Amino acid sequence: MSVGPSTGSPVVAVQDPTGHIGTDAQRLDEHVAEIERRLAALPAVPDRTPEDRDRAAALHADVRQARRAFLARHAETVYALLTDGMARRVRLPELVRDAADRFPGLVPTRAQMAAEGHRIQAEKEGREIDQALFCGAVLRSPTAGSHLVETMLRPTPRALALLDVFRAEGRVELDTVLVERRGTAGHVEFRNTGRLNSEDGRLIADLDTAVDLVLLDDRIRVGVLRGGAVDHPAYRGRRVFSAGVNLTDLRDGRISFVDFLLGRELGYVNKLLRGLLTDPAPGAWSERGVSKPWVGAVDTFAIGGGMQLLLVLDHVVAEEHAYVSLPAAEEGIVPGLGNLRLTRLTGARLARQVVLGGRRIDATDPDARLICDDVVPADRMNDAIENAVTALSAPAVAANRHMLTVAEEPLDLFRAYLAEFAVAQAHRTYAPDVLDKVERRWQQRERRRAAGGNRP
Repeated sequence: MSVGPSTGSPVVAVQDPTGHIGTDAQRLDEHVAEIERRLAALPAVPDRTPEDRDRAAALHADVRQARRAFLARHAETVYALLTDGMARRVRLPELVRDAADRFPGLVPTRAQMAAEGHRIQAEKEGREIDQALFCGAVLRSPTAGSHLVETMLRPTPRALALLDVFRAEGRVELDTVLVERRGTAGHVEFRNTGRLNSEDGRLIADLDTAVDLVLLDDRIRVGVLRGGAVDHPAYRGRRVFSAGVNLTDLRDGRISFVDFLLGRELGYVNKLLRGLLTDPAPGAWSERGVSKPWVGAVDTFAIGGGMQLLLVLDHVVAEEHAYVSLPAAEEGIVPGLGNLRLTRLTGARLARQVVLGGRRIDATDPDARLICDDVVPADRMNDAIENAVTALSAPAVAANRHMLTVAEEPLDLFRAYLAEFAVAQAHRTYAPDVLDKVERRWQQRERRRAAGGNRP
C-alpha cells in the first residue's frame, strides 16, 4: 500500500504488470475501480477543500502510474487488437472510445467523458490527461504510432461526402469556412467571424474538411489560406487571419483534447504539410498520397495557432501592418508544434524569444523575413497572392516540397514530438496557472460586456 503525498491517505497498490495482457488488464481494471470508488466519495471538484484536492491529486497520480506501467508493456498489443492487427484504419476519436470499451480502466469511460463535457475546465476531474497517456503511448511506438499518423492523414468521411458537389460547383460553404476553387487555386477562407477567426471545435472540423477538398480536387494545384472579414467591434469589416485558440472555449471546457488539441495536429495541420494518404497499400509516399503547395495570406494578425499554420506553408504573404506571435508564455499552454517548427525557420535564439518571451514580430520587422516571404500594402494583397499561386503552380513544386518535408521533418520526428506534446499539453490545460488566466480573462470580458464596452 502506498500513501498519497502530504495527505496520509492510503492508496491501494497495484501489482507490477506480469507481461500477460489478459492478467494485467484485469488487475488494472480492478485497481482503477477502487480508485474511482474513492474519488466518488470526495465532494464535487468545485466543493473540495484543499485537503480534498490533495487527496484527489494523489488518487489520480496513483491510477496514472498504473496506466503508464500497463501501457509501457502493452501499448502495441492494445493498438493491434483495436485495429485488427493494423488491418483497419481507426481514427483517433474512435480509437480512444474503443479502448475504453475493450480495455476497462485503461482510459476514462464514455460516461465519464460525457460528464466532463458538461463542466467548465476548472471543475473537471482532468480525465483528458488519462486519454493523453494512452495517445502518447501509442504515438511513442514506431509501428503503432506511424499507423495512427497515416490513419489521420486519410480523407475525412465528411470531405468524401462533399467531394462530388465541390468538384461540380467549385464551392462549398461550411459553418465557419468557405472553400472555393478559383482557376487552379483552392481558396480556404476562415469565417469564424464573431470570434476573430479563432480556432474552436467547429472551425477545426471545418478546416479538416476544407483542406481535404482542396487536396482531392484534381483541378486545384495550389491551396490558399486566408482569414475573412470579422464582426468583432474592434476589427469590424477587416480581414483577420486568426486569433489562435479560443480561450473562452478553453475556460468553458469546450476545447477537446482528442478532437482539438491532438486531432488538429494529426489532422488538417499535418495534411497541409504532408498531404493526404489516398492509398493505404505499402510503398513510397509519392505513390500513395497527394500533396500540394500552400500559400498563407496574413491580414491584421496571426496569433497562436494562426502563426503555427504559417510554419507549414510554402509561401506567406503579409499585409504591412500585420503581426505574428505565439503567446505561449502568456497563455501557459504549449503552442502546438511551434516549438518543433519555428526553430528551423528562425534559429534557436529568435524561437526562444517568441515562445518563451512572447515576442511579437511585426511584418516590417527585419526578422519577419524569416517567416513571411512578401510584405505588401493592403491594396496589393490580392496581387501578391496571385503571384505566389502562379509561382507555386510549376509541375515540379509538389515533388520538391515533399522532399523538403522528408528532409526537414521526417515522420518519425513528428511522431516522437507529438507523443511528448500530447502528455505535456494535456497537463498544461489543467494547470492552475492556466485555469487562473483563462478565468481572469473571462471575468474581464464579462465586466466589459456588462459595461457596454467594445474592447477585444
